[in-house]
Amino acid sequence: MIIKKILYIEISLDEHGWANVDELIAGIAKEKEFNMEILEEIVRTDDKQRYSFNEDKTLIRANQGHSVPVDVELDEVVPPDILWHGTGEKYVKSIDVQGLIPKSRLYVHLSKDKETAIKVGARHGKPALYCVKSGEMAGDGYKFYLSKNGVWLTKSVPVKYLERVEASADT
Repeated sequence: MIIKKILYIEISLDEHGWANVDELIAGIAKEKEFNMEILEEIVRTDDKQRYSFNEDKTLIRANQGHSVPVDVELDEVVPPDILWHGTGEKYVKSIDVQGLIPKSRLYVHLSKDKETAIKVGARHGKPALYCVKSGEMAGDGYKFYLSKNGVWLTKSVPVKYLERVEASADT
């Protein structure tokens, strides 16, 4: 049996999601060896580029995916005509009824290409893939944002803008 120890550190975020780097390092260092070099390596090598520093590296924040209300200062951007959403097969029935909703997050996350969406979906078991008619949505007044790490964000995607497609890399 594998037991995963979860580290809880009490840090506060400002209204834009920034946390003080010194407080974060001190909180983690109470439980295990941790310093600025390790944190910089995490930010630099994260394959999804989830985190970013401010200019002088005194603050850090997640680029998107927050579950608490913060304004990460995203600019509204006109999306391409088509975006993609990958999820697990187990969520298809719910999505087909209510569309895409952010659940515990602030935004629905969309991908620019099928391959990325399939990889995202595979993290949830057998992947399911949806084509999102984002250009049509934007034309109907829905807002889209592009996070610093290339994830497209919107508040929700109603069923009428979704088309389920086969989740294979050659679709």
